[in-house]
Amino acid sequence: MNLTERIAYIRGLADGLKLDENRDEVKVIKAMIDLLEDMAYDVAEMEDVVDEVCNQVDEIDEDLAEVEEELYGDDYGCASYDKDTDEFSDDEAYYEVTCPSCNNTTIVDEDALIEGGLECPYCKAEIEFDFSELNEDIDALEDADKKADEKAEDKAEDKEEKK
Repeated sequence: MNLTERIAYIRGLADGLKLDENRDEVKVIKAMIDLLEDMAYDVAEMEDVVDEVCNQVDEIDEDLAEVEEELYGDDYGCASYDKDTDEFSDDEAYYEVTCPSCNNTTIVDEDALIEGGLECPYCKAEIEFDFSELNEDIDALEDADKKADEKAEDKAEDKEEKK
């Protein structure tokens, strides 16, 4: 039973009570039923408008998806995103990359990073990934770990010699 049907039911119950129309309480009850009826019609109209807007937004979303597919396709190493499940297409790691030319952000998979770069799907500029500093940092950390391990071994040997 929708709102308008429920209001009609309540109106019927009130009319069935055969209350004295001249009493103030009855006038208030009738005014409240009239107000509820008006509100129910307004809500029904809003529901219709919301349904129509939702349908239009869905159509726009589908059109946009077609345009994105036409523009970007799968040639850019971009992740495919499933809006129904709110997840990316597979278990790979994905990264956000900002193009230095146009400042638009693109989502790329690990393969695009490993390749060392890709073409920006927005402005067609080449986005390059330089991991040389990262590799230097990793080498420095590995060297520091080796030195720490050597010191720990030396300390352990010193303790054993003292015993």
